[in-house]
Amino acid sequence: MKLKSFIVTFLSLVLTTVVLFLIGHLFSIPWLMFHHEYIDNANGFIISTGSFVPLIIGLVVSFFAEKIYVYKYR
Repeated sequence: MKLKSFIVTFLSLVLTTVVLFLIGHLFSIPWLMFHHEYIDNANGFIISTGSFVPLIIGLVVSFFAEKIYVYKYR
């Protein structure tokens, strides 16, 4: 059961996050888009990333998916 629970949790996290990032890029929603930037102009060294909102939503969805799976399994 632990392996199946992990698979359900992990797949729900990955699928939710990927779908939200795709929606963000398709409809140009900035808080759902992933943007990566790296600049090293002679050691100026700037790093920038994108939104973590899809990842946070994915974590919440995976938490509830695991709880529902464990409840239905018992």
